[in-house]
Amino acid sequence: MAPRDHYGRAVSFSSSTRPSAAGARGSAKAPGSNRLPAGRERRPALAALAVILILLGAAGSALIALRSGDRQDFVAIDAQSLPPGHKITKGDLARGDLAGATGQLVLWSDLDQIVDHYTTSWLYRGQFVTPESVTKDTKPLIPAAGALVGVSLEAGRAPSEPIAPGDIVQVVQVPAANQAGGVSSVLVAAAEVTSSVGAITDSKTSANTTLNVTILVSTTKSRAVAAAAAAKTLVLVKLSPATEPDLPRTDGAG
Repeated sequence: MAPRDHYGRAVSFSSSTRPSAAGARGSAKAPGSNRLPAGRERRPALAALAVILILLGAAGSALIALRSGDRQDFVAIDAQSLPPGHKITKGDLARGDLAGATGQLVLWSDLDQIVDHYTTSWLYRGQFVTPESVTKDTKPLIPAAGALVGVSLEAGRAPSEPIAPGDIVQVVQVPAANQAGGVSSVLVAAAEVTSSVGAITDSKTSANTTLNVTILVSTTKSRAVAAAAAAKTLVLVKLSPATEPDLPRTDGAG
């Protein structure tokens, strides 16, 4: 039976006049739903990012300015190349500036301390000069009737103590490993070391490595020393620093 109103008339409800559940839910605003548009939400984040970028840029500029203030002038090679034994002149050199960790480089203010000295290795244009690049004095690296011979040494062929330029060594030839009953002989009683690279033993791992040494000998003994070095039958014995070398380096003044 259809429902009636208080006058007794029949009353019906149609779906068009009944509020929908979705509409009812939509008409009610949930608490806390008054949110700003998404674009406005991003503005504070963008502003913070801009501030961070500005601070980073300022910090980078300050660092560059600080390092620029620490730049120093050093001695560099201006010639195309300089061979070992070359007598250095001011025309061979140029000024070069560096900043930060520069290691052991020769300052431009110390230029006169290496002029008239001799190169100990090949040097090339743009290369910065270190104290090891030149001789410690003005004596020629290779005097008249002298020769430089390279020797590669392994464990047992030289003392474990470092061998450095300026050291005096005795050059001894020993029998080859497969030569039974051989006799050792002294090839050079006292030779000066002009350069040294590497070590008999690695200081970090204690593993056996190779020591490469250049020694100054007379031209009359250079062939025998070179042959023994190639055959791996050379041994170097480190002598007292007070020992006079067989072939001293002189500058012609005596």
